[in-house]
Amino acid sequence: MAVTATTPATRPPAPPSRTGAAAVTAALLLVVAGLALVDITQGTASVGASEVLKALTGRADAADASVVVASRLPRMTAGLLVGVVLGMAGAALQAISRNVLAAPDTLAVNAGSYFALGLTAATGLSLPLFASSGIAFAGGLTAAAVVLGLSGLGTGTIRLVLAGSALTLGLTAMTEGVVLLFPQEAEGVYHWNQGSISQNGFDGVLQMAPIALAGLLGLLLLARRVDALALGDDAARGLGVPVRATRVTAVVLAALLSAAAVTLAGPVGFVGLCAPALVRPLARRFRGFAQSRAGIPVAGLVGAGLVLGADVLLRTLVPAETAVAVPTGVVTSLVGAVFVTVMAARLRDTSGVAPDRLRIRSRTVFLAVTSALVAVLVGVVIAAVLLGDAKLLLGDVTNWALGRAGQTVGFVLDTRVPRVLAALLAGAALALAGTLVQAVTRNPLAEPGIMGVSGGAALGAVLLVTTVPMASGWGVAGAAFAGAAAASVLLFGLAARNGFQQTRLVLVGFAIHSGAAALVSLLIILTDPFNATKALTWLSGSTYGRTLPDLLPLAVALTVGVAVAVARRTELDLVSLDEDTPRLLGLDLGRGRLGFLVLSVLLSATAVAAAGTIGFVGLVAPHAARALVGRRHARVVPVAVLLGAVLVCTADLAGRTVIAPAQLGAGLMTAVIGTPYFLYLLVRSRR
Repeated sequence: MAVTATTPATRPPAPPSRTGAAAVTAALLLVVAGLALVDITQGTASVGASEVLKALTGRADAADASVVVASRLPRMTAGLLVGVVLGMAGAALQAISRNVLAAPDTLAVNAGSYFALGLTAATGLSLPLFASSGIAFAGGLTAAAVVLGLSGLGTGTIRLVLAGSALTLGLTAMTEGVVLLFPQEAEGVYHWNQGSISQNGFDGVLQMAPIALAGLLGLLLLARRVDALALGDDAARGLGVPVRATRVTAVVLAALLSAAAVTLAGPVGFVGLCAPALVRPLARRFRGFAQSRAGIPVAGLVGAGLVLGADVLLRTLVPAETAVAVPTGVVTSLVGAVFVTVMAARLRDTSGVAPDRLRIRSRTVFLAVTSALVAVLVGVVIAAVLLGDAKLLLGDVTNWALGRAGQTVGFVLDTRVPRVLAALLAGAALALAGTLVQAVTRNPLAEPGIMGVSGGAALGAVLLVTTVPMASGWGVAGAAFAGAAAASVLLFGLAARNGFQQTRLVLVGFAIHSGAAALVSLLIILTDPFNATKALTWLSGSTYGRTLPDLLPLAVALTVGVAVAVARRTELDLVSLDEDTPRLLGLDLGRGRLGFLVLSVLLSATAVAAAGTIGFVGLVAPHAARALVGRRHARVVPVAVLLGAVLVCTADLAGRTVIAPAQLGAGLMTAVIGTPYFLYLLVRSRR
């Protein structure tokens, strides 16, 4: 029997209601007002609701009135302002890019502002708040322009997240390098970067409020043009809307709003992503919210509720003395990571990132490339051993190896040689891990750092470093492996459905990386300054202080990894082709994937334990290897391992010598190299 038009199976969805938007808005206002009132009553001082009421009516004593007026009211007002501007900025960015994941976080606006303010702090200049806002605006706007340009201002979800994640990693690494190089001048910049709405008085709020108001008015005036863009570029041009000018203006206004929030409270993560997403279901049900003129302010209202709700939740669950030290941005980042994971399960695959084209290279090319890389590696190793804060000769190294070196030379080489070996082994391990991950996921832009595996390893290791400062190398390796294993179980368990779709894989990896970074920041903030400095140095990818016993777990993992990859090179080739070919040839695809993924986790974890977090090596080395010698893993594996070793050893050498006696971690140097290369790959893949 045919299905008629009146059957539920073919019944069109109900149109959005014309009424009810005002009632929903009123309910949201009541929720935000309730959260604001609760937030005022929370704090370390014993000033409860009754004392707050007396302070607001002028009947409290001087001490209670000072607590309420100088601390709690400014904090609550800052939370409202930050939530409103971030919610509006996220709604505007998502509207003009037609991408549900566009936000100040994913567009690297926060990272750009952090980098600009970090550079300013390093100069030792003390700027007024308004001038700092201008610097943050310039940095955030530049970062957003780069990411939006690479993502094409379209629906390429994976491209936008990859570009934003890569630029965020690179800018954050460079900023943390500035913080380590200028610890006194940049004091407080790291803590500020976690996002805290605590204020001393109303000065900051009063200075940022006009900027927020100007941004809101600008977006409201632009609302009709933004709505026209939702119809498509051609339709918008047909209506007389200047598409490019509208987008540029909207991005500038969103960056202005984000800069106001960043200047006032630091980067409060994921509010600009979550608030518009919570408004979208309302827009489908209530027609009044479907237009930008109403939807953008409502997104701001929801953002205010998110920030105040996070602050109330933090101070409810955590003792007041501890909650003071925990930034609100850590809580919103953790909530946002869960939110992105849920979104990943519902989004369709719109990656637009094509696999590498098949390249055929001759055996002669492979032998020539391998020989050249071996020669380069030998030269880099010799330079790394001889150069540093003290320059040595080859004769000194020979005498040291024979046990005839003097005390000074012996001390230098006893500390330098393990560092060189750590860089070599870590680079090789990360390159091999990246090769395995890219083969299994068939994604040429997959990488342990961006996929969140390195973030999980860093969380496990930092947890041990901050709680057991004297932990052994084996202990740190075990903690890093546990963290990487947990992150990998989450990543591949949530992304395995429908054959590791690129969109889901990247989004879940981005969420895990963000959540792990928030927890790492929390551990560093709560620990004592000595352990915090140690953890920050380690996170920068430093090989400082490594000993030969510390490298044993990494050496074992790398040996096993290379042996397995070489022995199962044909299986790697098949797994990287498609879903059907391995099954037709009788290969157990699920078991093979799992084995390679476990091996990549082991390699990443031991590399992080030995040399800290070093990003982009797992991306650059495998990709360059395939470009040089083709896709056959019998050739890709050795070339990628050599490239990874050369890259990290060179980065470590540059970090030890370029600004000697000061030093930069190898992870910071690889970020400087890897970020532009990653963005170049995105541009090329779009072509």
